Amino acid sequence: MLRTHTCGELRAGHNGQTVTVAGWVDKYRDHAGIVFVDVRDRYGKTQIKFDLSDSSDVQALARGLRYEDVIQVTGMVEPRPEGLANPKLATGEIEVLARELVVLNKSKTPPFEPDTSALPNEELRLKHRFLDLRRPDLQKTIIMRHQLTKAVRDYFDEHQFLEIETPILGRSTPEGARDYLVPSRVHPGCFYALPQSPQLYKQILMIAGFDRYMQIARCFRDEDLRADRQPEFTQIDVEMAFVKREDILQMIDGLIGRLVTTLQGKQIKLPLPRYSHAEVMERYGSDKPDLRFGMELVDIKEIATTCGFGVFKSTIEKGGRVRGMRVVGAAEKYSRKQIDELTEFVKNYGAMGLAFFRVKSATELDSPIAKFFSAEDQAKIITRLGATTGDLLFFVADTPKVTNAALAALRSRLGKELNLYDPTEINVAWVLDFPMYAWNEEEQRWEAEHHPFCQPVEEDIPLFDTDPGKIRAQSYDLICNGYEAASGSVRIHDPAVQQRVFNFIGITPEHAEERFGFLLESLRFGAPPHAGIALGLDRWVMMFGNIDNIRDVIAFPKTQKASDLLTGAPADVDSKQLRDLHIKIDAPKT
Repeated sequence: MLRTHTCGELRAGHNGQTVTVAGWVDKYRDHAGIVFVDVRDRYGKTQIKFDLSDSSDVQALARGLRYEDVIQVTGMVEPRPEGLANPKLATGEIEVLARELVVLNKSKTPPFEPDTSALPNEELRLKHRFLDLRRPDLQKTIIMRHQLTKAVRDYFDEHQFLEIETPILGRSTPEGARDYLVPSRVHPGCFYALPQSPQLYKQILMIAGFDRYMQIARCFRDEDLRADRQPEFTQIDVEMAFVKREDILQMIDGLIGRLVTTLQGKQIKLPLPRYSHAEVMERYGSDKPDLRFGMELVDIKEIATTCGFGVFKSTIEKGGRVRGMRVVGAAEKYSRKQIDELTEFVKNYGAMGLAFFRVKSATELDSPIAKFFSAEDQAKIITRLGATTGDLLFFVADTPKVTNAALAALRSRLGKELNLYDPTEINVAWVLDFPMYAWNEEEQRWEAEHHPFCQPVEEDIPLFDTDPGKIRAQSYDLICNGYEAASGSVRIHDPAVQQRVFNFIGITPEHAEERFGFLLESLRFGAPPHAGIALGLDRWVMMFGNIDNIRDVIAFPKTQKASDLLTGAPADVDSKQLRDLHIKIDAPKT
């Protein structure tokens, strides 16, 4: 080994010992005859002292050190002078008086220093990811990701799960996001698809008799990106046979309890809270609400129907809804200009406008539209929302879909702006009984809300013929801090039921056999009842690390345009490779 100790290991108990450390030059200070160098590795930092009164080659070499040089130093551990200890460093009570110095590698002048507090733009950091990954905060996150992954594996191993790898090169299926396709050289004109999830394979594993499966699975989706989405991502994939929904919920409750204890040293109350999909949509307008704060939505249909404000009345007459929320103590926190900005914000979610009231007293509202509401109506609004003097009330009048989307987004924004929650808190809950189907207005057909392998709630099966929009799936999401943190369902294990579901969403028996024949055939050979779930590992690291950007929890992420700035991927390939694959490029001119 080129070192006896790491840069985060030495303490006062090592005083008097001769040690060797190795790492990167993090800081360099020349103090009138003495050079101090902080050497860094992923474990921490150690201060090295070079006494220039010694005219040896070591001291001359020390004066030539620069940021990010890789060095090896041998010397004696000494206590720092009285009053000069650094309490911010674990090694802050000691320093190493250098006797030998080896420059293992010189560094070019870096475009940014990994330990700087003023980070450069993300594009520069991603291009030089090898430097960015030296940042202590980013290293801490990557280490925490390892700890989370290990805790997951340990937990499932204790519960008799087997980690089984599933193929990366598979078959394209018609549901879900766009596939990433891989051309086959051996089968000209044919393509593999990278897995959006191991869904079909893990169901087949249940049929094959591996009743408890898990995998830290790599998944790929060719879709528009955002702060919490990447084209390639990692999920904690789980499937169990001979179980009901309750068994999955309890198993994952235990996992979340383990993760909170392992990563935060805290206890979380189990079982986790459970809400129906209908309930969270009514109370929060979202199927993944942030439950770290309240601010629930309130319907004022009765008041809106009889008030003098035409926008509210006409919305109710057209079958729409008038819903709002109470923002405690915010009447003086938002100016009219800021409220106008919030109005433009909700328009992004389809709303035509945003009505507001400041609560002046227990019976009186202040607003440009207050004149359209009688004293009695104003008092009713205050009572209905449980408001008190100094509160700010917001309302959206529109279709149910728009009121949900606009008010949910507004609630989320206000919660963050007003610091209504502890950003380090992990608040987890279940959302159950999602709709089985969603209506696709553009294609004028029903489509699966989650995927076409969800088992419908037994008592809702007759609704296939009468009211399919009310059919509930035996599906469930785990929500955390405003994110969908996991999603799963009880699977269909009866091939007849599976085909009925395919028929309903327009997948004919012929088409089903063509696309899913291997799954349907396996169901015909004795499939046990089974259920599963997938947790987004990247998102869980984001939440435990209180990080807003998924690219900061992945070692080598893609940009928002799905580019790898470090390697230059995606990139052109040479013509021979294309000929081998029987591919001709017909790219649009730029």
